[in-house]
Amino acid sequence: MGIEAAVAGAVVGGVMQNRAASKQAAALNAQAAATAEAARLNAEEARFRPITVTTRFGTATPQFTGGRLSGYTYEAAPELAALQDQLSRIYGTSLGQAERAAAFQPQFEQAATGLFGLGRQYLAETPEEARQRYIQQQMDVLRPYDIEEEQRLAAGVFGRGRGGLSVGAGGQPELQALSESRRRRDLQLAAQAEQAAQQQLGFGAGLFGTGAGLLGTGYQTQQAALAPFQSQFQTQQALEEAARGGMDIGSALGAQTSTAGARAGQMMMAGQQAAGQLQTASATAKAAQLAGMGAGIASLGQQYYQGQQYQDWLDRAYPTQTQPPPYFG
Repeated sequence: MGIEAAVAGAVVGGVMQNRAASKQAAALNAQAAATAEAARLNAEEARFRPITVTTRFGTATPQFTGGRLSGYTYEAAPELAALQDQLSRIYGTSLGQAERAAAFQPQFEQAATGLFGLGRQYLAETPEEARQRYIQQQMDVLRPYDIEEEQRLAAGVFGRGRGGLSVGAGGQPELQALSESRRRRDLQLAAQAEQAAQQQLGFGAGLFGTGAGLLGTGYQTQQAALAPFQSQFQTQQALEEAARGGMDIGSALGAQTSTAGARAGQMMMAGQQAAGQLQTASATAKAAQLAGMGAGIASLGQQYYQGQQYQDWLDRAYPTQTQPPPYFG
């Protein structure tokens, strides 16, 4: 019976240990399934759920396909749609104004180019060259009158017999007066030449400024002609924003709902995980207890088998002895 008892103890112990392992594995699988289900519910709660919203200016409606958001449509209120249509009809007129203004730009550019060319001509000379040119021009104009005046003076002086008259260091009085008159005129011409040179340079620079201003006027004309269209388009955009306002509100509400659902799902998932961990810990403890019991039964069977073997040896070795020697098994 010793072998049978040992085998029976080992079998019972093994069966109990296998059951303990199976229960622990089942507990882990249950926890994994609960965690997966909690994650699925968490994702479902956190899903974006836009809301249909109707405002004074329109209605926005979310579109779903297979339970998932596939788009968003919005429709303007009738009066808002009428305003949009009215603005759309005058786009062509306002853009036509801008096109006609743009057609004049080459003329502005041509006129500005001519002014730039004239300005370069006036600024081609240095101030000294401009002064010299002015003086030379004036002298060329005055030269015939100088010759005529000199001839009259000579005829008068010699006709009256005053050609050899000399007064002090100045010499002949009439010639001296003429020379002083010429010196005063030359000084006056020099001052006028300086002023003329400054005027020439200023005029040349002014031509560049006038040309630039004329060119800018062409661009300003285009901008002014385009302004009505820009204003109309901006108004159209404002109307469109008003029409889709419901979509923005619905999206915002959906986002808030999704955030709140995500928080609720996370709390639920945390609870599921905590409960699963407690269940797993309990199952693990029970499995450990069952496994210990199985190991004990197997150990008792082994001890019984060893004790029975020892008794059989004593019976064979000492068939007449009533007290067996100590057992050191």
